[in-house]
This record gives sequence, structure tokens and C-alpha cells, in this order.
Amino acid sequence: MKKVIIVGAGISGMTAGIILQNSGFETEIYEKNPVAGGELTGWKRDGVYIDNCIDYLMCSKKGSDMNGLWHEIGMLEEGLNMYSKDYFFKYEGHGGEITFWRDKERTKREMLELSPEDKDVIEKFFENVTRAESMIMPIDKPMDKMGPRDFMKLGDFAKNVPAAQKAYKGVSVKDLSESFKSPVLRSAVLMTHPENTQAYSFIMSYAMCTSGSGDIPEGGSLAAATRIANKYKAAGGKLHLNAPVKNVKIEGKLASGVVLEDGTEVKADYVICASDANHTFTKLLPSEYMPKKLQKPFGDKEHFSVFSKFHAAFLVDGKTNFIPDTTFWESNGLTVWDKEIKDVGVICYDYDPTITPEGKTILQMKIFQYTDDVDKWFAIADDKEAYEAKKAEIAEAMMHIIEEKCPETKGKITILDTWSPVTYAKRFNAYRGAYMGFVADKDTKTVTTPGVIKKLKNVFLAGQWLMGSGGLPPATAQGKYAAWRICKKEGVECK
Repeated sequence: MKKVIIVGAGISGMTAGIILQNSGFETEIYEKNPVAGGELTGWKRDGVYIDNCIDYLMCSKKGSDMNGLWHEIGMLEEGLNMYSKDYFFKYEGHGGEITFWRDKERTKREMLELSPEDKDVIEKFFENVTRAESMIMPIDKPMDKMGPRDFMKLGDFAKNVPAAQKAYKGVSVKDLSESFKSPVLRSAVLMTHPENTQAYSFIMSYAMCTSGSGDIPEGGSLAAATRIANKYKAAGGKLHLNAPVKNVKIEGKLASGVVLEDGTEVKADYVICASDANHTFTKLLPSEYMPKKLQKPFGDKEHFSVFSKFHAAFLVDGKTNFIPDTTFWESNGLTVWDKEIKDVGVICYDYDPTITPEGKTILQMKIFQYTDDVDKWFAIADDKEAYEAKKAEIAEAMMHIIEEKCPETKGKITILDTWSPVTYAKRFNAYRGAYMGFVADKDTKTVTTPGVIKKLKNVFLAGQWLMGSGGLPPATAQGKYAAWRICKKEGVECK
């Protein structure tokens, strides 16, 4: 029985581990943190659960291959309650409001009633939302190993999704916003995705919801990560927590195993690096081993960027008039790093009674942080007093905005926790505090990197950084791809 060591117990690493265990391999996962899941995570403050990942589970439509894989690894399971998203999000401002309903025809009618002068832009938008509903995540084998017959099996995906991408070629989310005459629609489009990313990314995310995907599993992200970890251990895998890996040990063109931070050497026939890509090629492996396709986004900061967010979680003693799920609105303004942010929003977790204390309300507010904002967070991170003061300052301002929007929260709302790009870097080794992958600008093709290292015969890569802008479906698929490559080399069926 061949042995595989996996570095990182995020969703990629655990997916690879489950599949390899089921395929007859011996595996061990080494994770630096005290809990498994990586960025699929949540935690408690003052006994209250705070979620930090799943706002909507993309590619989860029943009957899809990805839904099947979600069940195979334990992300989903029979009998698990799912919160069904009636809408993607709501926006109120500029004297009007719009809801991006799961029922896209309803949304279209409301948009046309709101802004008949935007008819042509609206028609084009929904034509391509319909096309993007065909989006699926190929999981049978790595995309670089797919041939013409494999692509033919993808059916409508191969025809419709490229057409939707082409319709918005060279168009950013900001450009899409500015194509609307209605100030309501202009603001709404900017709420969920970085303004410099490709417009298609927003269209695809909304299409996930309208296609019947995007529901949220009960219990949130930490419960999902726990199910996956339990599935891995039940398959016979060994999960080592609080066990950071120092480096992969290289002997010629092969890895002989890994060296842990405490100096322990662990032998293996294969190694999968399922950690942050930058961490992999600055700590685990020498930088010269980084694949050329991955070098491109790291080296081209003009066309590839990363983004993060600042988060604050709040507990309200009582119920509010915030409806469950995601609402954005035009506020009196929030200033962060000398930038005024007029449009803000909250996620209200009342949809999940298993994580919301009885008679209470959990709210979470997030704001995008781009390159210069991220730099400022890292610049003050070593001064703990200044860092904590800045987080508290922003959270207090957020709390006042919530009180203005929902007066019944005044005097009843407290700050549960705050976290910044620095948090993602420290906890998850995330490059520049980015909880997603690289964002390609409107004039640049996204990069998909095969999870192989040409100079090493038995080391493979897994993780969201290898595919587009990342996220849970790509991360999970990359875990399966890494397992598939090892099974292929050993001539065994990938189960």
C-alpha cells in the first residue's frame, strides 16, 4: 500500500485524502491549526458561533456531479437541512430598491419597472445569466487531461458558458455597473464582487442561484468542515492537527516525505501540497519549482490582483427588521483608510436556528479591501495596540450604521469579533490575506494551473489558487484532481 502525505487539512487536502483512502492508499494529513477545514471555517466568541465561509454553496444543485462529490466527502449528506435562497441579495438606495431573486424573471420584471430606459442592458444581462446557468465544475479528471470526447460530455456548458463569457469580454464589474442608467442598479451590481474583476464572475454567481444552486447547509462552515474531517477519519485516514510542516524533503527528482516544524521526518511515496500557493513555494518547496502558469499571476500584478475583506460580527439582544440572508443599502457613509464607503450591507443569520441563539440576532458586516488597503493592515499589524484600535474603530462605525438602519438595535448590539486580511495570513498562510485566489482584470484571461511539478515526479498540488479566482468548488475539484493523478500513476481506479 503506497503512502501519501498531504500538507493542509483544508477542503482540497481532505478531499484528496478521502478519495485516496477509498482507492486503497494510506494517507496522513498534517495541519498547522487545531481544527481541520482551512478557510472553510467558523469559531465561537462568547459562546456565539461566527461563520466565515459559506454565504452560498456554488455548484450544489441536486443531480449535478459536484453535488455528488459534496456528498461523497461529507460537505452534504442525506437528511441535512439546507437553507434555500429565495434571493441572491437585496439592495436599497438612491430612492429605490432591487432584489436579485432566484426567480430571474421576477428580477427582470422588477428591473424593467425600476428602469425602463435600461431595457437593452437588462435584456443582455438576463440572456447571459440564462447561459451561465449551464456552468458546471468538471470533476471526472483534471481539465488538462480532458480530450474532445470529455468536453462533448459537458453538453450545454461547453456551448453556453463560453458564449456568456464572450458577451462580456473586456468588461469589468465596474463597467457593467456603469452601463446602467439607474443609480439603483449601478450601485447594486457593485455589492458582491470586486469592481476590477470580470463582469462574468458576477453573472455566474447570480446564475448559480437562479439555476437552483447556492443553498446553504445547516450549521454553517465549521459543521461542514467537521463532517468532512470525520468522513476522512472514518475512511481510515490519519489527521494530525497542530502539526505544521516545515518543508518537503527532496532527493533528486523525488520527494521522500516531509519534515515537520519540530524536526520530525515522515516518509512517503507521494506528497500533495494542499496549502496556500505562495506558502508552498516559499516555505514547503524552493521557488524554482513553481509551475510557469502559476508564476504568471504572481509576477503580473498589473493584470492579476488579490483582494480581501474586513469583517465585524455583531450580536443583537432581540430580533431585528433585517430579513434573513444578505441586504445592502445606501448609508450616511463609512470611512476606512480615508476612503468613504456609502453602500454597506449585512448578513443576518436568522435563517439558521442551529447557529442563532434563541431571541438573539447575529449580524455580520464586510467591506472589500484592495491592494493599498491590505498594505495598510500589514503595515500596522506588528503594533498590536494600533492594530486592535483600528479594528475597533471600524467596527464601532459599522455598529452605528446598523443602529441608524435598524433603530431597535440601539443599546442592544455588541461587537462579537473583528478580523482583517492579517487574520487570513496568520491563520491560513493566505497570500496577502486573500481568502480567494487571483482576480484577473477585464483584459486578461484567468489562469488554470495543472497541479503538477515538472521537476518532481511524486509531488502534486491542490487548492483554489490553481483555478481562476478560487472558491470551494475549484478547491474541492483540485483535491480530486490530485488524487486522480496519483491513482493514474499507480494504475488503480480512482474511487
